[in-house]
Amino acid sequence: MTLHGQFDLFAEPTPAAGVAPGERPDAGRVRARLLGLLSEARSATAMPWPAAKARLYETIFPQMARWLPDAEAVSLRGAFETELARLRKGNGAAEAA
Repeated sequence: MTLHGQFDLFAEPTPAAGVAPGERPDAGRVRARLLGLLSEARSATAMPWPAAKARLYETIFPQMARWLPDAEAVSLRGAFETELARLRKGNGAAEAA
C-alpha cells in the first residue's frame, strides 16, 4: 500500500495464496491441475461445469499457466481456450445465462 491506504497500481503482483514471497508454486502440481481441467474439457460433449465455474476456470487457467515454462503455458492456454469455445458452441444459449 501507499499513501492514504491506497494500493499502488504498478506494484509487483502479490504471490499466490499459500506461497511465501520469493517462492514459486510447484510446477508439477500446477501442471497436473491444468492437465486435469483440460482432460475434463476434452472428454466432455457438453459443458461439464456450471456457467459460474466455467467462467472461474476461464479466468484462473491462464493465471495458473504463468507458473509453467512459457512455451508450455502458451500451448495449454490455447488448448483450453479451444475446448471452451467448442463446448460453448455446443451448448449454445444455455451457456450465455
